Parts: sequence; structure tokens; C-alpha cells
Amino acid sequence: MNPQPSPQSRPHPDALPTPHPLRFSYGTNGLTDLRLDDALSLLADLGYDGVGLTLDHMHLDPFAPDLAARTRGIARRLDELGLGVTLETGARYVLDPRRKHGPSLLDPDPAQRARRVDLLVRAVGIARDLGAHAVHCFSGVLPEEESGTVAEDTAWKRLAEALTPVLDAATDAAIPLAVEPEPGHLLATLDDFHRLRTTLGSPDALGLTLDIGHCQCLEPRSPADCVRAAAPWLKHVQIEDMRRGVHEHLPFGDGEIDFPPVLEALAAVGYQGLVSVELPRHSHAGPHFAQQSLPFLQHAASSSAPRGVTLPTVPGEGPTAFEGAAETAFEGAFEGRTP
Repeated sequence: MNPQPSPQSRPHPDALPTPHPLRFSYGTNGLTDLRLDDALSLLADLGYDGVGLTLDHMHLDPFAPDLAARTRGIARRLDELGLGVTLETGARYVLDPRRKHGPSLLDPDPAQRARRVDLLVRAVGIARDLGAHAVHCFSGVLPEEESGTVAEDTAWKRLAEALTPVLDAATDAAIPLAVEPEPGHLLATLDDFHRLRTTLGSPDALGLTLDIGHCQCLEPRSPADCVRAAAPWLKHVQIEDMRRGVHEHLPFGDGEIDFPPVLEALAAVGYQGLVSVELPRHSHAGPHFAQQSLPFLQHAASSSAPRGVTLPTVPGEGPTAFEGAAETAFEGAFEGRTP
């Protein structure tokens, strides 16, 4: 792992942004049983500020023949509903109906890697046309047939080379590419993100997607400390509950995260993107969890609002009470399940 960036690369305290009201969204990978227009209408009616839109066959198919017209229609609908958008690229089978998240940027076959690169370049173009805040992506897992230090070094080279044309497209579109550290993947931690950033020469278009649950799962810092450490590169935030050492996205209150300090940290560093609820395994009850999640987050944010910052109030009845973080140790081997 590379060391954390030097203090010189961090903003001076006097230059830190003023606290900023948070904007909450919900990921469509947790609403896959709804038509996209129904999902967008639901989120707007519930009071969300935006949507984490996953490119997938049931909502916005990046390979559909009518993609351009469909994208224009969605852009108009987002504008009508007043919803911001971040584009997500973590669909399980959008490229291969038999391999989850395959092919990846680490695939040994250059032609297969190129398919993932093509998807990400397409995503940048779609994000531009939608007016999205960022394009999310992740590295993929190290191929099963490859192991050892040499293979890992090769994988890092593949990742950097594969992302170069995507970053060029992102630069041209003026939309950041926000790479997500994903448990079980080659790029799994904040240290791994800095390794990639350093290898690529810290391009302006390269940003970070920070998943708060992943921080609880395997980072040595607390989630709130992860937010502060990641602030200079933070372009997208995903949020859900989670337990230490177990990669399982949980509804709020079912895990161990203490959310007020996390949301306070996001506001304090001046984060202005979307904070998107990430519950991909709960689509069977997506509308229910969307309804429950927003008041929970608004309550947690208002409970920790820094002085001088006005945050949304909770409409209607109060949320289910949340539990404070539990101090737990790893129990057994880390479970590298991906959503």
C-alpha cells in the first residue's frame, strides 16, 4: 500500500470550504423493479435531491439503438423533477450475461478490457448529455488465474492503461471520473486510490467515489475520518449501513455506523455532490427503503449540523432511531462479497 499523501498535498485549514448543506439521492440499482420514470417520480415525490443512475438494461441501456433520444428524454425529465444525477457503472451483467461485473478493466484479454473501456467512455458521453455530476467506476477483481506480486503489478499497469482513454474523455467532457474503492477488488482502499492517482500523475479528471459502508467494513480509520482524508478528491458519495469486516449493504440502523459524525464531516469539508443511498440487494422493497432512508439521513444530518449551516428538516413523522457505532473486531476471514 502507498502511504497517505503528504501534508503539503492537503488544503491548509484556513482554505477549507465552509460547511455545505448535503444533497441526498437514491441509487436506481436499488429500484430495479420500477420503470425508470416511475423511480424518478418516486424519488422526487419523497423529497430526494437527485438520483444515482446505473446504466443497465432495465433503466438506461448504454447499448440501446435509441440511446441518444432516450438520454435526451431522461435529461428533460430530471430537469422537470429538479433532480441532480450521478452516473453509476456497476451493473452486474450489462456487458456479459454470464459473468458478474465482467469483463473488467483487469481482464487478461485486451479485447475484453476494451469492452469495459468502451462502456466507461460511453458513460462519460451520457453523463455529459444528462448534466451529471460525475461518472462512477471501479477496478474489478484480480483474475482468478492470476496471483502473486508480479500478477498484481501487471494488474495495476492494466488498470492505469485502461483508464487513460476514459480520463481523456472525462477531461474533454469536463466531468470527473470517480473511482470507487471496492472490497475484494484490486483497488479496495483509499491507499489503493492514492496508488492509482500517483501512477497516473494526479490528473484533474480523476476523482473518488467514497462508499461510507466500505469505510466501516475495512478501512483503519472511522468513516468520518475517511471523509476528511478523502475530501480533496471527493466527487461522489455512496451511503448505507454496514458492519466491520462484512461486505453487506444494510438498511440504516441494521449495521454499526454512527451517521451524524459522517454527515457532519461531509458538510464541514464542503462536499457539494450527491450522497446516494446504495442498497442494491433491496430492490424487492425499493420504494419502502427509499421512503425510510431519506428521513433517517435528514435526521442524522440535522442532529450534527455545524453552526451556521442550515440542513433540511424531517418532514412528517420522525425516522426510526439509529444505533451508535459499535466497537468490533474482525471475526473470521474478511468476506469479499460485492453488491
